[in-house]
Amino acid sequence: MRTVPPLSSTTNRRFRLKRSGQPSRRRGSVLRDSGLEKAELKITGMHCESCVRVVERALAKASGVREASVNFAAGKATITYDPSMTDSARLVREVEKTGFGARHIEAVDTGKAEAMYREELRELRTRLVTGAVFAVPALVLGMGMMQSPPLWQGYALWLLATPVQFYVGLPFYTGAWVALKNGVSTMDTLVALGTSAAYFYSLYLLLFAGGEHQYFETSAVLITLVVLGKYLEAISKRRTSEAIRKLERLFPAEASVIRNGIEANVSVEEVDPGDTVIVRPGEQVPVDGEIIRGNTTLDESMVTGESIPVSRGVGDAVIGSTINREGVFSMRVTRTGSETMLARIIRLVEDAQMQKAPVQRFADRVSSWFVPAVIAIAALTFFCWFFLFGADPGFALVAAVSVLVIACPCALGLATPTAIMVGTGMGASEGILIKGGDALEIAGGLKYVVFDKTGTLTKAEPRVTAVSVREGYDERHCLALAAGIEAGSEHPLARAVVKKAETQGADFSEPDEFRSYAGRGVEAMVDGVGYRIGSVRFITESGIDTQDFCDVLETFEEEGATVIMLADEQRALAVFALRDTLKPEASEVIAELGAMGIETAMITGDNERVARKIAGETGISSFRAGVLPEEKEAFIAELQRKGAVAMVGDGINDAPALARADIGVAMGSGTDIAMDAGDIVFMRGDLRSLPRAIRLSRLTMRRIRMNMFWALFYNAVGIPVAAGLLYPWTGWLLSPMIAGGAMAMSSVSVVMSSLALKMKRF
Repeated sequence: MRTVPPLSSTTNRRFRLKRSGQPSRRRGSVLRDSGLEKAELKITGMHCESCVRVVERALAKASGVREASVNFAAGKATITYDPSMTDSARLVREVEKTGFGARHIEAVDTGKAEAMYREELRELRTRLVTGAVFAVPALVLGMGMMQSPPLWQGYALWLLATPVQFYVGLPFYTGAWVALKNGVSTMDTLVALGTSAAYFYSLYLLLFAGGEHQYFETSAVLITLVVLGKYLEAISKRRTSEAIRKLERLFPAEASVIRNGIEANVSVEEVDPGDTVIVRPGEQVPVDGEIIRGNTTLDESMVTGESIPVSRGVGDAVIGSTINREGVFSMRVTRTGSETMLARIIRLVEDAQMQKAPVQRFADRVSSWFVPAVIAIAALTFFCWFFLFGADPGFALVAAVSVLVIACPCALGLATPTAIMVGTGMGASEGILIKGGDALEIAGGLKYVVFDKTGTLTKAEPRVTAVSVREGYDERHCLALAAGIEAGSEHPLARAVVKKAETQGADFSEPDEFRSYAGRGVEAMVDGVGYRIGSVRFITESGIDTQDFCDVLETFEEEGATVIMLADEQRALAVFALRDTLKPEASEVIAELGAMGIETAMITGDNERVARKIAGETGISSFRAGVLPEEKEAFIAELQRKGAVAMVGDGINDAPALARADIGVAMGSGTDIAMDAGDIVFMRGDLRSLPRAIRLSRLTMRRIRMNMFWALFYNAVGIPVAAGLLYPWTGWLLSPMIAGGAMAMSSVSVVMSSLALKMKRF
């Protein structure tokens, strides 16, 4: 951080307001600073993780694309790109070149996404019904087929199987062809190969060996079962994003706006920043704004998760979509559309669900070789049974087809993203915003949690309890001078000084010049004289004499008060003692974290006596006092050598520490700063959300591991059984139809397993 020499009246140094602090690692700030933009595409036609790789590879190669991520479970792609080199329309075309469908979705564009989902579901339903109409009679007819069936029966089965093979199964052929063009193999490849082998081998037998048993019903039933699985999977995957849809439904439709002195009901889309809106009891606040007339009680539970209504009055900010419980009030609109708090929350949760957890990398590696390996095993199965063991070609074909259709890369691809979608959605519904799968994974393995003091462990509502001034100076004058300097600061201690001056009726005005130093204090120029106000360390490091206040400082600090000092360019003028209130849930949360095996620490810029008092009252095991923002970052780095560290703060003056920690947790009560600062954001600012977030992480990670175990176990057991491994001892060979049904249900079972997370308490 760049330091500035003390102000001097002789040099008459001039400067403008600058907020001190370091840039955060957060993606939003990166996009703003770099001029990059983000686009979201809805992708259709993906059937497994291999399809994801095809789309990601195509997007990554496109000109101007900096980053591309595709989520199989959500069916969406998120692309960060340079708008001077490409745009969303070109990105759509790049996806379409690979053979998949794509449409651009605007932020919080619920209508278009819903329409695409219904269209996809309608197409699957049509193919499923068509397949059932032809496959069921084929199955009945095939079950009665003798070893040497009459010729008409074979032709009847051919007629029944053909529409299923080439209409119902068309998407699998299309997908296999797209995969082939892109040099990969997918689930579509397996289904197309397996069903084609059964169909065309049966056609050969019918045309050239009419007395042989055919397998037309096998191919027809297989395709129908796979489509059934895809239909159920689509419905199940839809339920994993239910939390987002609930948030989307909160958007109000209309607002009562005052224009030209007349009140009129208009669509929310027509409301602009600066408009005046009237909100009556029982109505939703249409957009974000600030109350300019009236008082009320608002239900903010749908946004913050806090069930207790909160009082709001003139000057208070209100959040769009919250419900006005009592009182009529007028508000000035500050944000509309995609910039409202609710829209940003939805966007944040959607972004989180699009990000891959580190554990997903294992599934990606397995998926990259899975399908080629299955094709090789199927070929080896046919070769061994037919050439080595002398089985007839029909038997060898059945075994090979069973191997192709029982293998399910989808289950492995769905294991992680579906659980993350459910987990992040569960958190969002409780006011816990988790910004990605990596944060969700790391939170479950934390070794340390480090707390900032002010606004995190305390309520950030300090009061000035005592003032001591230099001999010859008036207390009210010093208060007015300090309040004038602090009026431009956002720090809770600064607000406490201003409030104290206001209660004493002191007149104060803003300084001529002002500069803030995060975690230290501020300096200002007032009537040509330089002043500083901040921590004792900030004053003494500026070379200013504080000797006259040594006894007062010791007394205040022994009483457990936070101390700030006012000084001019040469000497200290006044000392202010402030006290803050500890949050009632703080000691409970610290004890709960200890029971979870997590060590706690506190880091603060306050004096050691105050820090020791807070640590003793809460049960925190260790603390560091009198530290600067950059020293907080160094402390986090020191702990990281021993294990994963979470830093909990408000995002105002601890951005470097939040960025340095493995997990940055922002206690923001929905503020803009907190939304940008943390990997995890607690909308209600309640410390009890922290152990809940960790429990949610552990629950989700256990579910992911269980999903992946099931997906691997299913394939590890199913493929050898389908190949006929048990046949020498049992005389039983798995039917391709049973294999296809098992494959269809395996992916559905993984999604349902993730949905079962909703039944867990955290």
